[in-house]
Amino acid sequence: MFVYRLSRKKYKNKLSGYGASLNGQRWNSKGTELVYTAQNRALAHSEVAVHISLGILPKDYHMVEIEIPDSLNIYKIQNQDLPSGWNSIPFQPASQIIGDEFVEENEFAIIQIPSAVVKGEFNFLLNPKHVDFKKIKITKTEPFPFDPRFFISH
Repeated sequence: MFVYRLSRKKYKNKLSGYGASLNGQRWNSKGTELVYTAQNRALAHSEVAVHISLGILPKDYHMVEIEIPDSLNIYKIQNQDLPSGWNSIPFQPASQIIGDEFVEENEFAIIQIPSAVVKGEFNFLLNPKHVDFKKIKITKTEPFPFDPRFFISH
């Protein structure tokens, strides 16, 4: 299976989870490392675009293609298993607890969770502390030009 992430050029060849651990994100609290990926390129774009200010056209992003071996088991969370407000803005500590426990339990290298940005799509969070994480590989990176129409106020 292939998953995708948009990354700044200087981080395009790194899968560490360090960036997510600096301040915490929707699925991890500060200090917990997770690598955020998306099931397709369009979702990877959407997940980044919602955090970019109008009028600022990012120029140094790369689309990163990542291969997850089919032999790896994926822990899947369904919408009905999520706490109320899991997709709220700002994100809630209840969703961070899910990711923190996933990393702490260290039973799986990958967790599939619903996207808060695009209903019906999924993100795949990678646990860099799991023994199978080393089997997950970046297979391709390429410059990703953002379409300026996404950042122009109408």
